[in-house]
Amino acid sequence: MEALFLFIASCDYFFMRSGHDWIIGIDEVGRGALAGPVTVAAAMIPRSAVFNDKTLGALKDSKKLSSAKREAWTAYFKNHPNVRFAVARIYPRGIERLNISGAANLSALRAFQKITKNKELRLKTAVFLDGGLFLGSRAQQPSSAKTVIKGDEKISAVAIASIFAKVHRDRYMKRLSKIHPEYGFEIHKGYGTKTHRAAIKKYGPCPAHRLTFSGTNDRI
Repeated sequence: MEALFLFIASCDYFFMRSGHDWIIGIDEVGRGALAGPVTVAAAMIPRSAVFNDKTLGALKDSKKLSSAKREAWTAYFKNHPNVRFAVARIYPRGIERLNISGAANLSALRAFQKITKNKELRLKTAVFLDGGLFLGSRAQQPSSAKTVIKGDEKISAVAIASIFAKVHRDRYMKRLSKIHPEYGFEIHKGYGTKTHRAAIKKYGPCPAHRLTFSGTNDRI
């Protein structure tokens, strides 16, 4: 059923281990943007949780939902007793210092640490990250965590995290647009559209821009 996100078979071994009562999904947004932070969200749900709201329709990853639906799902999950979440960001100067992958992975680790302050809880939790994302780094990632290609399409906790991350970053970019209205951040959210690139050419970059990042490792 479309409304249910099924765990892929290669992830099953996590749940054969005793004590894995909780699932954490982690996803990021803003990796390819020219401006604004990279934002990572972690969502924690019980292993047995199923989310299927008749009003909202099928739970999907953030890329397959309208802005209005993402906001509605966010409100739903914030009021849900079985959902916890945490968000971490790294801003442009940090991205330039660490590179985008390093910044995204560090944000993933910080979001994970926020949501699992209780060390005993960490032992009872299986962690899934969307493809390309690792807890701190590939080498640091513990055995209780697994990076899953297209995890936001396969694992409900990752889909929830993708919604939280997208909504939080979009809200931030809308606030940023009030400080720098000439760039249109409220429309393109910092991504490299023709309109955004034309604004950079006309006005030059602002502090919110990643000066060494254009999506091709060239300077903007």
